[in-house]
Amino acid sequence: MTIEGLGRSFLRESKASYAFVERNINLVKRYWGWEVVFLLYAIVNALSITFIAKASPEITGMTFTAAEVSNFILYLLVGALVWNYISVVFGAISETITWERWEGTIEYTFMAPISRLTHLLGTTIFAIVYGVIHTAVILTVVSFFFEVSLAQANWLSAFLLLVFGSFSFVGVGILAAVLPLLFPERGAQMTNVINALILLFSGVYYPITVLPGWMQAISKISPAYYVLDGTRQALLANATIWEIGRPYLLPLLLIGIIMVPFGLWVFVSIERFAKRTGRLKRNG
Repeated sequence: MTIEGLGRSFLRESKASYAFVERNINLVKRYWGWEVVFLLYAIVNALSITFIAKASPEITGMTFTAAEVSNFILYLLVGALVWNYISVVFGAISETITWERWEGTIEYTFMAPISRLTHLLGTTIFAIVYGVIHTAVILTVVSFFFEVSLAQANWLSAFLLLVFGSFSFVGVGILAAVLPLLFPERGAQMTNVINALILLFSGVYYPITVLPGWMQAISKISPAYYVLDGTRQALLANATIWEIGRPYLLPLLLIGIIMVPFGLWVFVSIERFAKRTGRLKRNG
């Protein structure tokens, strides 16, 4: 294929990817009521977690300095915000098939003359942008209740962690997205179970050192652990890129390199199986 042909192909696939971004935006507009409910739930959850930190002296009966309470608030707030971003990205990708079934468009989408990579790329772009906006709104609301000081934060390190973490979670989300395709009746519930297990094992609101040894071992294969712990180091301890590179960025990069192509291969394989067995038509 000539360079001109490659350029036309790239432009065509880019437009197709953007079509899925636009389609997801329209879905958010259509179901804006549900989006408001989920956003309010996320805000209340973040506030509840941070109020626990503020109430730590009363809960424990111990005396803490204002700086110690502030650090505790920031520790839990960072966990709540990063987890919200991760779960939004994971949910938007893993629920791809579920949304197609709800809308009755699954057969049209999977029979369209576009590559599955193009389809999932558009979904991923929307998920990342939506996750950033969703998390920014939560941070804005929470800042009205607490004096959040991140003067010591290394924002470049935190940004790189979110970029690498997003890359690694794309593969995990694609892999989870096959469950509703493989199990029409209960696949959506199974993706929620995976999300809950990631929450449990990844140290969202506590260091993984408090977990039993076997759970700590599982935590080390969760990309969420590296994003969460690394972001805390970047925002609360001013960790530089060099300090987070080997312990956090490198594992996230490796997980992404493995999981993205593997997840895509599994998705395409299960898609072929679903088409042969008539699972696209089934709606539970």
